[in-house]
Amino acid sequence: MNASTEISGQASGVDGYAETQDFVTFVIANQLFGISVLQVQDVLAAHRITRIPLAPPEIAGSLNLRGRVVTVIDVRRRLGLNRREAGSSVMSIVVEHGQDLYSLMVDSVGEVLALATSDFDSNPPTLDPQFREYSAGIYRLDSKLLVVLDVDRLLDYGRSAVA
Repeated sequence: MNASTEISGQASGVDGYAETQDFVTFVIANQLFGISVLQVQDVLAAHRITRIPLAPPEIAGSLNLRGRVVTVIDVRRRLGLNRREAGSSVMSIVVEHGQDLYSLMVDSVGEVLALATSDFDSNPPTLDPQFREYSAGIYRLDSKLLVVLDVDRLLDYGRSAVA
């Protein structure tokens, strides 16, 4: 048996402790973000979105994905950032939260990165407060900062109503 084996998106050492974790990366407003590849159900190009009357501004609407209704969240708006320019391209990352599917609208989707868990850091005090609220922590890459989004916090609307 090999000392390091691949187990469901994470490389595991001899003691079972994950040495790396895989993240799907994406960009919003020129900031690099990532979410665990284990949370990602699908990556979509632009889809036809049906508006939902009286929904909060960060809910862009819903779409039909293989017969399932998926709520579309404009992550840019959820983070309190400016609207994207009209006509700019968008992509979506589909995640499951509870029993429901959500499509996270982002500016662009990048690559999958395998990052050492030992390089993971907590949020620095200088991290933008708009990002800190939904961030699980960060990775300092060679030329960029990768903010790891906490999908559960991002999609917890009861929590934001209390805040």
